[in-house]
Amino acid sequence: MTSVLGSVLPVFALILAGFVVGRRGLLGAAATDSLNNFVVWLALPALLFQAMAQITWREVAHPGFLIAFGVGMGVTFLVALLFARAPGRGLADLSLEGLSASYANTGYMGIPLCLILFGKDSLPPAIIATLMTATVLFAGAIVLIETDLQQSPHFGRTLLRVGRSLLRNPLVLAPLLGLAYALTGWPLPAPVLRFTSLLGAAASPCALVTIGLFLSRRQPGQAGGSVGRVVGFKLFLQPLVTAALAFGAFQMPAVWSHTAVLMSALPVGTGPFMLAKFYDREAGLASRSILYSTLLSVATISGLAAWLGG
Repeated sequence: MTSVLGSVLPVFALILAGFVVGRRGLLGAAATDSLNNFVVWLALPALLFQAMAQITWREVAHPGFLIAFGVGMGVTFLVALLFARAPGRGLADLSLEGLSASYANTGYMGIPLCLILFGKDSLPPAIIATLMTATVLFAGAIVLIETDLQQSPHFGRTLLRVGRSLLRNPLVLAPLLGLAYALTGWPLPAPVLRFTSLLGAAASPCALVTIGLFLSRRQPGQAGGSVGRVVGFKLFLQPLVTAALAFGAFQMPAVWSHTAVLMSALPVGTGPFMLAKFYDREAGLASRSILYSTLLSVATISGLAAWLGG
């Protein structure tokens, strides 16, 4: 347990460091946005591109991982959506609550954690989980929200707009480009490898500090749904469903099954908050879910890491 805490606590220490400097005003909103842009547009894309550019198809051909992580995510989304039903709440609000309950912080927290706990072999499954979260889940929620709000009269146009938006996301585009390069069978040129290594090395610490800076901001509005319910589904239901499938239904390397469960057990990511702000709905629920799930995950992630390590 001591070794697990020694691995996990520095991750949360970096988040705490970001929270402290944010609350003390040493890094304000402008600095937070700039650091976030550095992570999103440079550091994480470099890490994701390099990891995917150096893999082979055999290393990523684990359909059981896709099913275990995807079903865990989907079941949690649907259960949270059903429990959120109440008079006056439309499909858009229900979808945002479902998204908050199932949208793991895979990019900013999951990838650094997997690297620390499981090593570089965990990068491919961690990246795949990130892609599934940022594309399949996020896009599905947008389609449901758009359908409810009728901001786009045609379903096909909604899908096209969502697809274009996702392909402009560097955290989606970079690993896809890396995978395309891997299919050529060519090794990365030494200058490109060095360049992506230098940038990628900054991804984990900067991403974790950025989480802390985000959490240090004043939480907007009142929560329209149950924060406790969302946090409970996110930290307990999703990893339980994923673990049942990853360990009980499918055969895959241990690093893949462990990564599936760890990534599903992460606290709420920032995606639901960004979407809630964009549509001006449920921002209070999303922001508080991020805050409280991140605080509670210090205990839940530490316990899970100890169990997986045992």
